Amino acid sequence: MKVAMTGASGNMGREALKQTLELENTEWVRVLLSEKKKNNKLAKQLQKKYKNRIRIVRGSVSDENACLELVKDADYVVHMAAVIPPASDRSFQESEDCNYKGAVAMANAVKAQARQPKYIHISTVALYGNRDGLHPWARVGDPLLVSPFDAYAMHKLEGERYCLEAGLDCWAVLRQTAMLYPEMMSANIKDGLMFHTAINSPLEWSTSRDSGRLVKNILARDSAGEVDGFWKKIYNIGAGFRGRETGYDTFNDGFKMIGGSSEKFFKPNWMASRNFHGVWFADANELEELFRFQKDGVKEYWEEIAGKHKIYRLGKIVPKGLIYLFLFRKLLHHENSPYAWVKKKDAARVQAYFGGAGEYKKIPEKWSEVKIVAKGDFGNYDDLRSEEYAKNNGYLLSHGYDESKAENEWTEEDLRSAAEFRGGEYLSGYEGNAYASAKWKCCEGHEFTMNPYTVLRGGHWCPKCSPMPWRFDRLAKKMPFYAQVWYDSHGKDEDFVYSMTEDGTASLKGGGDL
Repeated sequence: MKVAMTGASGNMGREALKQTLELENTEWVRVLLSEKKKNNKLAKQLQKKYKNRIRIVRGSVSDENACLELVKDADYVVHMAAVIPPASDRSFQESEDCNYKGAVAMANAVKAQARQPKYIHISTVALYGNRDGLHPWARVGDPLLVSPFDAYAMHKLEGERYCLEAGLDCWAVLRQTAMLYPEMMSANIKDGLMFHTAINSPLEWSTSRDSGRLVKNILARDSAGEVDGFWKKIYNIGAGFRGRETGYDTFNDGFKMIGGSSEKFFKPNWMASRNFHGVWFADANELEELFRFQKDGVKEYWEEIAGKHKIYRLGKIVPKGLIYLFLFRKLLHHENSPYAWVKKKDAARVQAYFGGAGEYKKIPEKWSEVKIVAKGDFGNYDDLRSEEYAKNNGYLLSHGYDESKAENEWTEEDLRSAAEFRGGEYLSGYEGNAYASAKWKCCEGHEFTMNPYTVLRGGHWCPKCSPMPWRFDRLAKKMPFYAQVWYDSHGKDEDFVYSMTEDGTASLKGGGDL
């Protein structure tokens, strides 16, 4: 088995590479490493450890020649490269180059092969946008409402859509959930990004080790001919019940290592009240049933980190007031902190992340006055995190057509129903092939072509309306598909269009309390 990988220097990629090389039938893995200095050391380490079983291509993932060299003669290609927040918040261009242009280059390189390798494209939970306690659950086919000013999510959506529409022979798209990795604590105390996480944001955490194990198990089982019906589908990489938390208890878990908690170190109005990305996956069991990769739980992860990094124990003897003052309160004023946007009167971001300055002022300063999902204020917490409870109690969104049908059973009426639920029309072109382009019209009058699978199963819609500029306030008024979840955290009287330039400048048009 010959495997090509991007993103091998990242958290998921390191694990996927290591575990794939544990397979006896892995002849070689070829990895693409950028020209960054830190990768010089990594390249030497890999060559020393794996010798002729590792092959290295140096170059950018957006360079089609480098991608062609990477995938040549491979049986499988795993595309994991990504520029994630906060790096994507700092550089729109780096995000676009990797998350979108890189996806285009990889799909084109795979398609150019006389014998196309099987292609695994790693996408992201960020495509689903903001969720809270009203609809914390998502599944493949839900609307893709990437949060305003989230360059990472925007470019990943465009990259996934290109992959789905590229006409590849054999592919799978895996939407990666929130990821726990060994350096997570230290990596997130240097930026205001942590305050983007809303208190009640649902988060389904998978460890980088489990995600790497998934890649290994896919390659092992498929190369052995043990997988049936896996390819040409989209999946959510979930963790199951043991991985489901919210922003509130995630911070509690991490801060416990240093003797703190969400309430000791934060105030409720420090954190965004919306415009994040996180969900619990109602279909997390699909990949688990095929590949049995879910081994790590959230509690076990934090216990392991605390055991390996004894320095965190020192935090327990440092006065909590000092940690609050010199670490978290300092980060509160970081340029990427929602609190800093309020103080600077960044009207566009305050509207996006809080619903306006007036709504921000309504956020209680005392924790006792805040409704918290993890404390049972929205119902029994264990029940809320159960797939069966979600399915039986109206937490799942409608997709606007008969979802019980397999793709090869769809009729034009199914396409028509799905399009009408999106406020648009199915026009023509469907001849029974879910992966061949059909013609559609959106509620804004834009006509476009897109595969029925991309629309019905993928949740994608008009490429001219989404993702930027972000006009979901206006689209939700015409699209029941969007409205069923958008108004969980947005007012029906909001009517904004959000835009962002390549230098990160945010703007909005419309009325409201600014």
